[in-house]
Amino acid sequence: MKLSFTPLIGEYAITRLPAATATPDWVDGEGLVSMTRAQDELSIVCRADRAPDTADRGWSALRVDMLAALDEPGVVLAAVTPISTAGLGVFVISTHLRDYLLVRTAELERVHAALTAAGHTID
Repeated sequence: MKLSFTPLIGEYAITRLPAATATPDWVDGEGLVSMTRAQDELSIVCRADRAPDTADRGWSALRVDMLAALDEPGVVLAAVTPISTAGLGVFVISTHLRDYLLVRTAELERVHAALTAAGHTID
């Protein structure tokens, strides 16, 4: 499966808070926003300019352009495998329609090279 990716504008941050934390005011705004509450944490992804000082900064977001059905097999695997094979980490977010990859901004050139070597395109 060959995919195309669109880089999102801005630097992103990933924040982990205690599970019982109320939704912070700083969450909503421009760019990709994702909140996942689990039994042991509240994980928030948003633009770094809104995140607290304790956030893990230095992430870039790539949108998988394919609009996939919820049970479409292989999309995440095709997106993540070249990056992982290159020895790089990736944080994946899936929505109803799309998948997003967050990769370290410092490794973005290597991520692009790995994706293009696998036959994917980046706009």
